[in-house]
Amino acid sequence: MKRLLIIGLLLLTAACGRHRHDDKQIFRYNESAGIATLDPAFAKDQSVIWPCRQLYNGLVELSTVDEGAEGAQQEAMQVQPSVAKSWTVSADGLTYTFTLRDDVFFHKSPLFGTADSTRRVVAEDFVYSFGRITDPSVASPGAWVLASVAGTEAPDDSTFIVRLKEPFAPFLSLLGMVYCSVVPHEVVEHYGKDFRNHPCGTGPFQFQYWKEGVKLVMRKNPAYFESGLPYLDAVAVTFIVDRQTVFLEFVKGNLDFMNSLDASYKDELLTSEGTLEEKYAGRINMTSTPYLNTEYLGFNMKGDDTPLKDSRIRQAINCGFDRRKMMRYLRNNIGTPGEGGFIPVGLPGAAAEPFYSYDPERAKRLLAEAGYPDGKGLPKITLATTSNYLDLCKYIQQQLGLLGIDIQVDVNPPAALREQIAQGKATWFRGSWVADYPDAENYLSLFYSPNHSPAGPNYTRFTDRTFDRLYVEARSCTDTARRNALYRRMDAIVMQQAPVVVLYYDQILHFTHKNISGMRSNAMNTIDLRRVKKQ
Repeated sequence: MKRLLIIGLLLLTAACGRHRHDDKQIFRYNESAGIATLDPAFAKDQSVIWPCRQLYNGLVELSTVDEGAEGAQQEAMQVQPSVAKSWTVSADGLTYTFTLRDDVFFHKSPLFGTADSTRRVVAEDFVYSFGRITDPSVASPGAWVLASVAGTEAPDDSTFIVRLKEPFAPFLSLLGMVYCSVVPHEVVEHYGKDFRNHPCGTGPFQFQYWKEGVKLVMRKNPAYFESGLPYLDAVAVTFIVDRQTVFLEFVKGNLDFMNSLDASYKDELLTSEGTLEEKYAGRINMTSTPYLNTEYLGFNMKGDDTPLKDSRIRQAINCGFDRRKMMRYLRNNIGTPGEGGFIPVGLPGAAAEPFYSYDPERAKRLLAEAGYPDGKGLPKITLATTSNYLDLCKYIQQQLGLLGIDIQVDVNPPAALREQIAQGKATWFRGSWVADYPDAENYLSLFYSPNHSPAGPNYTRFTDRTFDRLYVEARSCTDTARRNALYRRMDAIVMQQAPVVVLYYDQILHFTHKNISGMRSNAMNTIDLRRVKKQ
């Protein structure tokens, strides 16, 4: 029997490696970064989040799609039911009570009894899963997600209660993160750390095969609780490292989906206006979605005494280069010029009007007011970056040079730059912030003084008492309109003092072949394959 099982597994693996499956819908994509684990407790990178989204469910999920009309986008991501069919929040914002569905089952595992055994998800499974995330011995990087939780309980199989230490308005959004997926204690405790190789969840697809660096196969879960879903029979993930090779495999039809754009082929695929080149327009679909990712340059506000301590110099830099021209010629118009605040466009609380448009005359006035007319006497400023952003930094160097601001670009390996930023050794640095959850509080946390790096994400070490007071107020404010107004005030404080230079708000590009339909994405760039069809 064991031999037959192994032979069957090898045959399925070999079948998934072929290019044609006339009787099966197998969706194929590549993950150049590789996959480190299939344990949701360690889903901190997109490469892990994507397959875990197919394998697991949590209490809630985040969606930008109106279920009533396929492909219709809402203005902002919304919390939607998943394993929890409904919930209530107490008037004081401290107690969340979830009512669970009674038709959600874990994937089959012999650890539930026999090879074909499964088990219904009950409230105690969430008590266990949440406790695992916060267990120091597990060392999950997602422990911070539940830092505001005082305790959990399961009064019965269908009721799960979470009590908070203090009100935290974005809490439901946090629960939509993969970290908060439900897992079965029988399987986790049996495999221990090796659960990474033996995932068992409730998702639309279930684990079939994984050879690290070669291929991951997930097949359809026939007992998935959303009736009729998924449509696909399987998902196959390859791990080709070279991006140019990935592009060629996609063009040849050996991959069904390609995410984002790489410099090695962007000018081959897209026009300077950001549309598909004519030779690909009839063969490929391109969808574009605003991405909750702000690309920026940050100043170290606690560094040595340099001219950059003067807000007028920082403001002059902000309005001293043309972001629109930068986006057109260096980014093929993929993304939105960062003329607003730090909160990206499309997220509630984002600025309605620009803060810094290209205005060289204003930049000259600010330099003169700071005591450096035409940049005379201003010391050379070093901008630390990585090779991936060298073209943007060289462009800014050239533009600011016309104002007399002498910039030296220092190229570093990514790990070395991250260490410099964390330890406060970079005076001026390139950074980016991709939202952990779709709430402006996540962006503004980068400027809350108790979050000074390396203890938190305040890499600029910005400090402002008014900002801190408003931040604390907004975190516990349950009135959405009031909270968004507070966010806008905080964003305005940041941009006025200019500890950052916002470059652009990123954009998601997804490419599929014409025979793929139902592909859904969202502003967090997590893919939903439940409704994908392959003809």
